Amino acid sequence: MQTATSGKTQAPDIAAQVTHAMRMMGVSPIPRNYELYYEAYLGSNPQLSKELAALGSRATQEELDAIGAQYFSHIHRSTGIERAHTSLAAKLAELVNLLKDEQYALENYNKVLDEAYVNITSKSASSADILRHAIGILTEATADTMSQGKERVQTVVQKSFEMEVIRQELDEYKRIANTDSLTRLANRRAFDDNLAAVYNNDHQKNFTGLLVADIDHFKKVNDTFGHPVGDKILATVGSVIRANVRRDAFVARTGGEEFAIILNDSSQEECLQVADRIRTVLAGTPFRNSKTGVNYGPITLSVGVCMATAAEDAVDLYNKADIALYSAKNAGRNKTMLFEDGMRKESGRNWLIYRR
Repeated sequence: MQTATSGKTQAPDIAAQVTHAMRMMGVSPIPRNYELYYEAYLGSNPQLSKELAALGSRATQEELDAIGAQYFSHIHRSTGIERAHTSLAAKLAELVNLLKDEQYALENYNKVLDEAYVNITSKSASSADILRHAIGILTEATADTMSQGKERVQTVVQKSFEMEVIRQELDEYKRIANTDSLTRLANRRAFDDNLAAVYNNDHQKNFTGLLVADIDHFKKVNDTFGHPVGDKILATVGSVIRANVRRDAFVARTGGEEFAIILNDSSQEECLQVADRIRTVLAGTPFRNSKTGVNYGPITLSVGVCMATAAEDAVDLYNKADIALYSAKNAGRNKTMLFEDGMRKESGRNWLIYRR
């Protein structure tokens, strides 16, 4: 959850902080490194943050790639995206060159036609010789042009097919890069993009609500039963949330045990109803080991709700929903709270990767 101060809510510039941390630690500013530190900043995997801190101020690229592959292998699909972009650009260049060749061939053919016309209209030779010569030229030129044209058509078709395959591969890489590997929901990066889009037009702003939910006492669950059990609980919570919202609702795991839901074309009442439905269903969901009989539950959520019309922009909207979530925690947990003016939150996170 973001830190709020008294008065107007202020949000940290995540990109600037991550970039600064990388620069201070001598980390190369390439996309996959940024994604790695971005995920660590969000606190979704404390062990990842510890291992990054343990590398010291001069981590090698090999060490960073090894950590990324271990904890967030999906992030390193960004290298696949780069490769797909490069391949797509190369295929497009080949296609452009092919079309240029076709243009050149047609220009030459046009020159042949011009020459034949000159010969036909010439008065310096007999009609028979003129026609015989012109027909010979046209026949040969037409045959060559048609043959080359067929070959180029086939090549264009093949190149188009190859480009479509690469495009599909690129789409898949992007989908994976925007997906949380544990819950299969959208990740924080995709959430940030979708939340920003809320303020692209007045209709979305006037009829969109943001729900920020956090699992109650999740640290106790991890400490008592271990992280593997905690991961399974996170996945189940994600499934419960997804199953209890409309298909067009945007659902993301935004870090650790926190989830967010963007509800477009919804009223305040509808957003509150969705939040309460999710809480009620989750509270009644059994979390039990079928083999040992160990009961891990009950698992509950606290939810903060804020309508887009109550915020100035995407950052303000998230902060206010987060403040409402904090109020729900203070009110006893397993509650839904709507943001109201006057709510304040005095809390923050100490990000391990920035400690010295």
